[in-house]
Amino acid sequence: MSALFTGRYRELLLDLLRLPSVNPLETGPDEPPSRLPQLLERYAAAAAEAGFRTVRLAAPPAGCLDRPGVPATVRAAARDPRFLAGQPSLLLRLGPERARTDTVMFNVHLDTVAGHTPPDFDGSRFTGRGAVDAKGPATALLAGLATAAAHPAVGRDVTVLVQAVAGEEGGALGTYGTRPLMEAGHHGRLNVFCEPTGLRALPRATAAMTARITVAGEDAVDDHPDAGHNATVLLGFLAQHLAARLDGAVPGARVCVAGLHTGHTHNRVHGTGTLLLNLSYRTTADGDRLKSALTRQLTDGLDRFAELFGAGREFARTARDAARITRLGWDKQGLPALDNRDPWAESLLARAGARSPADEPGFTCDAVWAAGLEDAFTVVLGPGDLAANRAHAPGEFVDLADLEDFARVVHRLVTSFAEELRPPVGRDEPPTAGPR
Repeated sequence: MSALFTGRYRELLLDLLRLPSVNPLETGPDEPPSRLPQLLERYAAAAAEAGFRTVRLAAPPAGCLDRPGVPATVRAAARDPRFLAGQPSLLLRLGPERARTDTVMFNVHLDTVAGHTPPDFDGSRFTGRGAVDAKGPATALLAGLATAAAHPAVGRDVTVLVQAVAGEEGGALGTYGTRPLMEAGHHGRLNVFCEPTGLRALPRATAAMTARITVAGEDAVDDHPDAGHNATVLLGFLAQHLAARLDGAVPGARVCVAGLHTGHTHNRVHGTGTLLLNLSYRTTADGDRLKSALTRQLTDGLDRFAELFGAGREFARTARDAARITRLGWDKQGLPALDNRDPWAESLLARAGARSPADEPGFTCDAVWAAGLEDAFTVVLGPGDLAANRAHAPGEFVDLADLEDFARVVHRLVTSFAEELRPPVGRDEPPTAGPR
């Protein structure tokens, strides 16, 4: 088979890299404004050349934020009506609307994190923000689907859906991009979330919750530090205590002790501040255990702080009032985690060229919104590696060879799905277990 990631797709990827699409929750003062709507229009136009029809290109409904699990940061940002208006998602379809048993769905996000990296292609490597996460995978996806569309059964006997979404980055976790599309039924018997996995077919995705520990005390001047509450010392102590106690508290869970902020001035005791922790987990039950462990260890940490600093001079007031002035809140919580199995789908993926993940842990992405789907299998699959390809870091890149490999996997996966489809069943009958 000749190359699938041809010159037209190389130009498409460069176009996408040139169009900034930083998630508004990530945007800093030096970031160019997002042009995500124009980017999605460019993507839809390229998909149309392969026979895909645009089913929907619109901002998410405002009501999607009135749901459990929506991060507090998203709710706050959406008070500005321009936030959701500038964050549309795109739904493409090849073939008529069919039963989910006859449908394969691909999801890819086209928003990025902040941090401009000049777009470039040196003949073998693309560089730029979103190169591997996930504009490169999005373009390779189209290259593979365009070739698969030439198969007579693709579009005739099976339908292919593509969700090209906003709201994956910035901690939004798909709550206004992927989640509304999934809940509207735009998914299939096989669902592929395109993320950098080194072409390993991960049947799992962790979910994450963000704890915000707030100290609301009183400031003091530097000449009398004992007169106020020292949020810096208290939160610094709690950061170390929680880091030590939560590490390994729930097997498989990951604890990221993130930002700690109290103030910038040197001649003052800062009485207020916040500490953020991002906690990822493999199963919903693990998430519940991790939340309980954090709550318990925070109480223990406050007791230990009071014991350690209560007899001193400068921090006695902080120690005495630590439990009263410290509050635990949640920027996000209650999100589902994905962990599914399906021997038929796993065999299909292996024959298409996807690699076995063995016991490799998953990571947090929009695939969590496919958790619990009946008669369906969901996999996270894509080219490159989040760490090795410097996703979310300066110099983000993806290699042409990896994009070509992913396009070929997509082509084989879709055509194999079509060839193994069961004979059509009556639409009033319950869905079958899937293609043979």
